[in-house]
Amino acid sequence: MIDLVGTAISSQEREWLTNPLVGGVILFTRNYESLDQLERLVEDIHTSGNRATPLLVAVDHEGGRVQRFREGFTQLPAAAEIGAIYRSDHKRGSRLAEQAGWVMASELRAVGIDFSFAPVLDIDYGVSAVIGDRAFYSSADGVAVLASHYVAGMKLAGMSSVGKHFPGHGAVEVDSHLALPTDERQFVDIEMADLIPFERLINNGLGGIMPAHILYSKIDPELAGFSSFWLQRVLRGQLQFQGVIFSDDLSMGGATGAGNITQRASMALEAGCDMVLVCNDPSAIATLLNELNYEHDPVHGIRLARLHGRHRISLNELHADPHWTQSVHALSRIQDHSSGSLNLETT
Repeated sequence: MIDLVGTAISSQEREWLTNPLVGGVILFTRNYESLDQLERLVEDIHTSGNRATPLLVAVDHEGGRVQRFREGFTQLPAAAEIGAIYRSDHKRGSRLAEQAGWVMASELRAVGIDFSFAPVLDIDYGVSAVIGDRAFYSSADGVAVLASHYVAGMKLAGMSSVGKHFPGHGAVEVDSHLALPTDERQFVDIEMADLIPFERLINNGLGGIMPAHILYSKIDPELAGFSSFWLQRVLRGQLQFQGVIFSDDLSMGGATGAGNITQRASMALEAGCDMVLVCNDPSAIATLLNELNYEHDPVHGIRLARLHGRHRISLNELHADPHWTQSVHALSRIQDHSSGSLNLETT
C-alpha cells in the first residue's frame, strides 16, 4: 500500500499503480481539496491498472486529532471523549461510539473510500502521548466495549474495521513515528490486559489488524510487526485471527532498525503481514517496487478482497437520511477538548 503526493495521480504514481506488487493506496490530508475532487481521485485509483479486483483505498480517519478530511466531513470526536461520557453513562457512551463509527464510515463510503484504519484498540495508560486521546478508555474492558460498538457502526455503513496497534501501544512513552519504543512487560501482563480488546473484536468480526512498531524485549527479539511470534503464534494461532494483517508504515522511525526498505518489507511479509505500508517516501516506494522479490500468495488476495467497501450511497442520499442527522447532532454535543492537537501524517 502506497501513498500519493498530491490531489491527483501523477504519471509516476500511475505507473506504480499498475505494478502487481501494489494493492492499495492510503490517502492523507494533502490529497484532499474538495468532496468532488476526492471522489474523482478515489474512482481514478480504483480503476487504475484495469485490474479484475480494484485497488483498495484507505485513510486514517479516527476522529479527534487524527482525521484526514475536515471541510465537508463531520468533525468526529476523539475516542477518549466518548470514553469520558461512557465513564458516567454506559448506555450513552456506547450509543455515541456506534454513531461515531457509522458517521465516519458512511461519509467515507459516500466518496468511495473502502476503509479507515480504525478503531484504535490500545489502552490508555496515561504515558503515551502519541496514543493519548486516540484510545477509548483506560481499561481493557472499556476499550473492548466501546470499540465493539464503534465497529458495529462501521459494519452498518458497509465498512470493514482495522484494529491497531497490536499487541498494544499504550504502555510506552516513546513515539514509534520517531524512534523505537521498548515495552519491558512480561507476556502474561500483556495477555491479561492489552490483548483483551483484540481478542474480543476478533471474535466480533474484526476485518484487519495493524501491529505496532514496538519491541517487547522480554518476549521476542523482533518488533511486533516483524515478529512471527506475535503475528503467527499469538495473532493467527492463539487468537485465531483470519483477517488481514497490515504492517504499520515501514518509513516510520521505529522501523528503521530492521534494515533498508526492501529488508523491512521482506521481514514483515515473511513474519505474516498480508500487506505492507510505505508512506511519505516516494524514493522508498520506487526502490521497493524495483527490488522486492515476492510471490503473490492467493490467501492474501482473498483476505484483502473482504476489505472492499459495501453499501455505497451518495452524499446527498446520506445527508437526507434522518439517522445521519440525528447521529451528527449527537456527536456535535460532545465537547472537543483536543481542538489544538496535531494532525499526524501517519497510521
